[in-house]
Amino acid sequence: MSDQRRVVVTGATGLIGRALCKKLHERGYAVMVFSRSPDKARQAVPEAAEYVAWQVAETGEWAAAIDGAYAVISLAGASIAGQRWNETYKRELYDSRIVATRGLVKAMEQAQTKPKVFVSGSAVGYYGWCDDTPLDEDAAPGKDFLAQLCMDWEREAAAAEQIGIRTSMVRTGIVLDKAEGALSQLLLPFKMFVGGPVLPGKQWLSWIHLVDQVGIIMLALEDERVHGPINATAPTPQTNRDFSATLAHVMGRPSWLPIPGFGLQLLFGEMADALLIHGQRVLPHKAQEHGYQFTYPTLEPALQKLLS
Repeated sequence: MSDQRRVVVTGATGLIGRALCKKLHERGYAVMVFSRSPDKARQAVPEAAEYVAWQVAETGEWAAAIDGAYAVISLAGASIAGQRWNETYKRELYDSRIVATRGLVKAMEQAQTKPKVFVSGSAVGYYGWCDDTPLDEDAAPGKDFLAQLCMDWEREAAAAEQIGIRTSMVRTGIVLDKAEGALSQLLLPFKMFVGGPVLPGKQWLSWIHLVDQVGIIMLALEDERVHGPINATAPTPQTNRDFSATLAHVMGRPSWLPIPGFGLQLLFGEMADALLIHGQRVLPHKAQEHGYQFTYPTLEPALQKLLS
């Protein structure tokens, strides 16, 4: 396949990355995976055409592989919910996104034949802790750590636009999948009849099915009208209480045992505030404006499909 259809992907071994690489392969792209562990990537992403050793903080031979690629899609980053946020882990969260993106943009700038498209990850944490106000891509950023992380991440990605590369930043919500991610963590307590909302329960949860997450990344890749931030969330965000009630209904279980926020704060500290106790009511305005048709626009059918 020609270089015009070669797509470089970082973060390919994660939940979203694996599903994306499969979709890219189905669409006829030649997938080149950048990974710190190419052997691990080969097992996780068998569809890729090539696996390249990549060090986030170093410019190496991998930079030459960007030359002539059609696009770069960067999903790399340490897990936001991987552990309690001490200062060391905050630095890892930051460097694995900001430093990595800076290095990729530098390599694109130095390429003789630059990629046409750069799609960078981001997150709805950009908007910070919000009330019931619906948020589209033009909403102001928040002021907490996660919001600052996303702002800096997007700023590094936007530098690619300055060198003539069409650039999008995909602000991802809570991605639903049965095997991994937030939903998989919720299933056990509901199966054990001890599930319930995280208090206060009125905080918003902006969710998206994995199929639509990949679909919006593909929209950012293939639709030349898409520039800048784009929200990857379903058009029907839920309060935590309503999400829990719907999950309980689909599973045939009660949602009766609320989880106190202060207990989560004791266990997880700042991470609990950012991810569990507070939320954002995010809407996918740009995706819908550009004609994206959600496979799972509402929660109950999405959960039924995932849990069937």
